[in-house]
Amino acid sequence: MKKLASIFFLCICLSCGVAVDYDYEKNTDFSKYKSYSYFRNMDTGLSELDAKRLFAALDEAMAQKGLLLSENSDFIINIESATYQDMQSNSSVGVGVGGGGGNVGGGISVGIPLGQANMSRQIKFDFVDANTNQLFWQAISSEIDVPRDYPEEREAKFQQIVQKVLEGFPPSK
Repeated sequence: MKKLASIFFLCICLSCGVAVDYDYEKNTDFSKYKSYSYFRNMDTGLSELDAKRLFAALDEAMAQKGLLLSENSDFIINIESATYQDMQSNSSVGVGVGGGGGNVGGGISVGIPLGQANMSRQIKFDFVDANTNQLFWQAISSEIDVPRDYPEEREAKFQQIVQKVLEGFPPSK
């Protein structure tokens, strides 16, 4: 029962949306790309542990698409990310006037936001032709409520992001 509850909780967490925007060079012959590698000295903007999780998820998904990780690759992947805190609504001030029974009164109220703002993250995936050094495909994932706690939750989130990102690669014509 505990395991079922954990799986249910994880599914709820993963249902938080990941949105992806795609762009690509429309004259690209995507069938020529069979192998990939990563840019050397890439600064992903992720912690070392999260970068390992992301690369593991990406390598697994690329293998499922029949693409090989290779030193002598057809294209190179560059990944950049940024994490930011969503702005909470500022304190609100309300003014009211009321009356009843011959009495008139007024009041001012001040609202103070409670709790923490959500953390959001964007991850940009650039696919660059290894021969021409030209960008030919790009995806930018956006997510809110970035997981902060459990390694399993973080790993599952990166798998979800990669699956969503690679839905658009190669693009369908």
